[in-house]
Amino acid sequence: MSQGPRVNGERLWQTLMDMAQHGATANGGVSRLALSEEDRLGRELFVRWAEEAGCQIRVDAMGNIFARREGRDPQLAPVVTGSHGDSQPAGGKFDGIYGVLAGLEVVRSLNDHGIQTDRSIEVVNWTNEEGSRFAPAMIASGVYAGVFDLEYGLSRVDANGVTLGQALAQIGYAGSHLCQVTPIHAAFELHIEQGPILEAQGITIGVVTGAQGQRWYEVELRGRSAHAGTTPMDHRLDALLGFARVVEAVNGLGLAQGAEGRATVGMANVYPNSRNVVPGRVFFSVEFRHPDEAVLAALDGQLREAVQGIADGIGLRWQVEQIFQYAPIAFDADCVATVRTACERLGHSYRPMISGAGHDACYLNRVAPTAMIFVPCVDGLSHNEAEHIHPHWATAGADVLLHAILAKSSAHD
Repeated sequence: MSQGPRVNGERLWQTLMDMAQHGATANGGVSRLALSEEDRLGRELFVRWAEEAGCQIRVDAMGNIFARREGRDPQLAPVVTGSHGDSQPAGGKFDGIYGVLAGLEVVRSLNDHGIQTDRSIEVVNWTNEEGSRFAPAMIASGVYAGVFDLEYGLSRVDANGVTLGQALAQIGYAGSHLCQVTPIHAAFELHIEQGPILEAQGITIGVVTGAQGQRWYEVELRGRSAHAGTTPMDHRLDALLGFARVVEAVNGLGLAQGAEGRATVGMANVYPNSRNVVPGRVFFSVEFRHPDEAVLAALDGQLREAVQGIADGIGLRWQVEQIFQYAPIAFDADCVATVRTACERLGHSYRPMISGAGHDACYLNRVAPTAMIFVPCVDGLSHNEAEHIHPHWATAGADVLLHAILAKSSAHD
């Protein structure tokens, strides 16, 4: 049986390397924060490439970019693929952008092979997936899917007081199209695994069947700033001491959940952050992930109980606010089967997986049949400048994406 068309792996790899020049860091990674100048340059490059491939471009009110390759019947709901172009402050070359540029490579390869699909194909670059500049994560795909309203999305503020709406206007990507779902026949997001399982097991493709639920919190402990030399130990209201104890408690909550548990304190601001002042306030994040919503609900109560007990024991004031959550999800069974069939046709090893990370596909799944495809990353490392994948992995994932899109782009599917 013929394996059918393939992508141009060398072109895909060169495209990834060219894009990585925008926001390139001295340590070989990428710093391309959402709606920064580096992000603007990356967006302009993607748009130029997509237009050269014959795509029509539209930008919505949240800055999401849709590159459309028209099908034989424009009235049919399209097949959508893509991911995000923003990065962590010191991130890698592949997280997110690989899925965008692999979608572009699918379009280019269809052009090369002279294949016209019945359904249109749209490659999307979602805004602010990472949530590292504007919290929460996946805000633009969330607005698109109706999870958040537009006013909420545009009013998110970065550390310098700039709103997401202002940043969109500053880089020229406050689009005129409505940010709301339109009919979608099927959607696929290709992404690096961001974990060690595929590489460790020597497997090429992860067929993603669902994703863990998440809850994000902002926590504040308030004590009293005081002179480090003149304030006796038993007279201190040390907010940093409370923070240290909460970090240990959060770690214990994660460990108690076994292999599926994830509990992280990833960000902290200490005030006044002076070497000879007892810290009077600490603001920090807490994040839980688990595939069982009941466990996440229990962790919510356990976190609040732990923070209260620790704060009361030191004499601190405290506040815990949940700022983001989504429940564990299951991707569309037919789209998952389509990915699995593509792997079998191409002869790639594969295994089912649950995503430990959140992705735009998780929100898109609420409004359209959706699935994800993973490829390995070296040592499972991501959100790190040393993040790396091998070219043959990149090609394999794009080939699977190509065949999944072809299977779903028929008018008879």
